[in-house]
Amino acid sequence: MAVPKRKQSRSNTRSRRSCWKAEAPTLVKTMENGKVVYSLPHRAKVVTDTAGTAMFMEYKGRKVADI
Repeated sequence: MAVPKRKQSRSNTRSRRSCWKAEAPTLVKTMENGKVVYSLPHRAKVVTDTAGTAMFMEYKGRKVADI
């Protein structure tokens, strides 16, 4: 484990910590069954049946994984 050689000042500590910020994810708007749905780009989406049960995952119109 790395051990610091000397104490870091409060201003240096706070300025280092201030760089770590949470960002809102970028979302893309898609249409599914006539509804507008926001999802993450370049991710496979879960295809469900009418009862809401997950059937498989698809990406760019192709089936990529079974659930």
